[in-house]
Parts: sequence; C-alpha cells; structure tokens
Amino acid sequence: MLYGKEDREEAEYLEPIFGSECEDVDLPKYKLNKESMEPRIAYQLVQDEMLDEGNARLNLATFCQTYMEPEAVKLMSQTLEKNAIDKSEYPRTTEIENRCVNMIADLWHASSQEKFMGTSTIGSSEACMLGGMAMKFSWRKRAKKLGLDVQAKKPNLVISSGYQVCWEKFCVYWDVEMREVPMDKDHMSINLDTVMDYVDEYTIGIVGILGITYTGRYDNIKGLNDLVEAYNKKTDYKVYIHVDAASGGFYAPFIEPELVWDFQLNNVISINASGHKYGLVYPGVGWVLWRDQHYLPEELIFNVSYLGGEMPTMAINFSHSAAQLIGQYYNFVRYGFDGYQAIHQRTHDVAVYLAKAIEETGLFEIINDGSQLPLVCYKLKEDADREWTLYDLSDRLLMKGWQVPAYPLPKDLDQLVIQRLVVRADFGMNMAYDYVQDMQQAIDDLNKAHLVYHQKKEVKTYGFTH
Repeated sequence: MLYGKEDREEAEYLEPIFGSECEDVDLPKYKLNKESMEPRIAYQLVQDEMLDEGNARLNLATFCQTYMEPEAVKLMSQTLEKNAIDKSEYPRTTEIENRCVNMIADLWHASSQEKFMGTSTIGSSEACMLGGMAMKFSWRKRAKKLGLDVQAKKPNLVISSGYQVCWEKFCVYWDVEMREVPMDKDHMSINLDTVMDYVDEYTIGIVGILGITYTGRYDNIKGLNDLVEAYNKKTDYKVYIHVDAASGGFYAPFIEPELVWDFQLNNVISINASGHKYGLVYPGVGWVLWRDQHYLPEELIFNVSYLGGEMPTMAINFSHSAAQLIGQYYNFVRYGFDGYQAIHQRTHDVAVYLAKAIEETGLFEIINDGSQLPLVCYKLKEDADREWTLYDLSDRLLMKGWQVPAYPLPKDLDQLVIQRLVVRADFGMNMAYDYVQDMQQAIDDLNKAHLVYHQKKEVKTYGFTH
C-alpha cells in the first residue's frame, strides 16, 4: 500500500525522539514557543535539562526526604489534584489531616486535660511563621491587659544564634526584634547561663531548637523550661516557649523517648516539625501544634465552609496539593511507632559509624558525633603541613557525586569552618562504607595534589543548603 500526505501526522509520531525537529533547536527558555510539541518529546527535553544536576540521594547537605516507597509515590501522584484547602470538596482528606494532627499530638504528649489544636503547613517555615504570629498576638493581648504601652518598643523574640533562617524572616516580616543568644565553643546550643538576660516585658517568647541546623545539637528544652518557670513566678509579664523541632520532632520521640522536650513541659505552648525531614515525606509538608486553644488567638483563625458548616483554619498559604499530607498519613499507617523507630535507629547507627570512621583518619576533630540528631559535623585539626581545606575536600567528593557542604558556624564562631553530613533514612550502611572509601581516596588525592583552589584563610558558605 502507498502512503500519502494525509498520513503525515502518523509519520511524525513514529519519528525517533532524537531525530525530531524539536531536538534540532534550543529548548524554549524565557519566551513561550509559538507551536505545541508532542508530549513524549516535551518530556524528554525537560528531563534532559536536569541530566547534569546532582543525585538527590547523594546530597548529604539536605535534611529533606529523598526516598519514599513506590506505593506512597503512587498514592501521592493520584492525589496531586486535591486542593488541601477545599474542605467541603474533599472531606476525607480533611479527616486524614485531622488524624495526622491527633497522632502527632499523642507523639508529643499533648494532655487530655487540654484542647490541643494543630494544622499541616507548607514545611516548617510556614509552621514557624504561624507559631511566631500566635506568640506575638498573645503577648500583645497580655501586655495591654497589664497596661504596657505596646507601641513604646518593638517586641522581641529570644533564640539561639544557631537558628534557621525562617526565624529571621519572621522577625523581619512581622516587625519583631530578634535577640540572639550567642553560641560559643562551650555552648554549642542555647546558653542557659545567659538566655534569661535577653528577656523583658516586650519578649513575645523564647524559641528552643530541637536540632540546630548547623551542628545537630539539641537545645536543653527542659532546662530552659525550668528557667522560664522560675521567671514567670516573679513577674506578671509571662513568657513561654515555642519549640522549633523541624528536624527532631519526628526523630527524638523514637530514638530518645525518655528525653523531655515537648508538651510534658508546662511552658512549652507550641511545637513545629517538618514532615518532609524525619517524618519521611517528600517536600514539602510541615506541622504546627498548640498545647491548648488558649494559646492560639482567635483573630488568627479563619472559618471556611466544611460539609455545610464551618471549619476553623490557620494558614499563610492557601491553595496547595494535599498529596504530601496524604503521604504523611500513609507513612503513619504503614510504619507505626515500631517502624519509625526501626528506621531511625538504623539511621542513628549509620551516623555513629561515620563519625567514628572520620575521626579514625586522625585529620578531623568531631563537633557532633550523630548521637542525637543523625548529623556528623567535623573540622580540620590544626596542621601546618597540610595545604588543602575543607572546601577542597568538598570539591573532591563532588567528583564522586557526593554533595557535602562546608561552611562557617554562626557569628561569634564564624571563623570555624566545618563540614556536615546529614544521614537520612535512605542512606544505609552500605552507602556509608562507600562514602568512607571515597572520602579516604579524596584525602589521598589532595595530599598528592600540586594545586588547591581555595585559600586557607577563606571563610565562606560552600554548597550549604537546609
């Protein structure tokens, strides 16, 4: 049979992707193409754009989850179109969010004598914003009742200098003074000896951090609670604690269940955590809970239609996919307490192994050994005979695909440059052995190298992401 012009469309579809006209021109970048293209070709073009990016599984800088089970991925892909904010259209999704909040409240020891409240968020950044807003509005209401001129001074928030940048954003966006409690070599988390010196009648709250981004250390929340308890007995201007448990909130309860940091403490009024970190969900989902509705000002709550009635909500973002919170519920159902504990215990074991292996090289001083949050941080020992820096080591490791950040610690320690490895659930012992071999090879190559690229005295952030 002879084929004529009328079958050209079929012929075009049968063309090899890399023999198509679209593969003979540059991909549209800053201006829409005039014509459409076949989906298979568009897919290949976009996929090819990302070929030279790093492998997320080898990214040891990020806390964010880089693996989920195929069943979870399938479930999330099937629910991408669900709008989490549309409560009346998706009542079962709303109930799933409610179940997650209740499960997390139980995990964080919310009291049955109080009426806890909570919500999902777009990661911990939104959760921190909501927690900070609640503290500011509650402080203003209390201060006005006591006759304080709330306009006379800017309200302030007290936090360790090891804070994550979302807190700096909160203070800028909501016009709050950030009072940083400096970290030093003897206090690699919040300094309990000086923290209360930063508190006054204009303090909206104190943030305790369960997993400092830079080092993985936990603030002593119980010790901080004791200080706040004593302070509150002496003043009418009460101050309370918000715990930024972005990393530790879904980790500490399983690995250190005896650690007291959460709603068991009287002055901890709100907690946030990232579901997309050790909650084991792909980005981005976060959670924020208040121990009682008393600590969540009514003016911050909006009512939306829900099954013919009204549903209270608190959020900065509005429309977003429900896929991540459904993924969170899948994990809760799939793993249970024992499953999370088994995963995190193995993650803990890997972190401890890495710290020991790195220390055994004799070249590094361990800053954090992964015994709490599974982060391994280390700095180079003083050695005048060694020419290379941690920045050079990062470059060498990148040749093998490993993305390892090198960066200075916060101010007052900003001349101390460290490297940090974040051990996630998908970083098993086999990968850890491979990493140690590649690190040893990189060190050997650097010792033999005739050129280095980073000046010894240069202090900068290099490949460091949260």
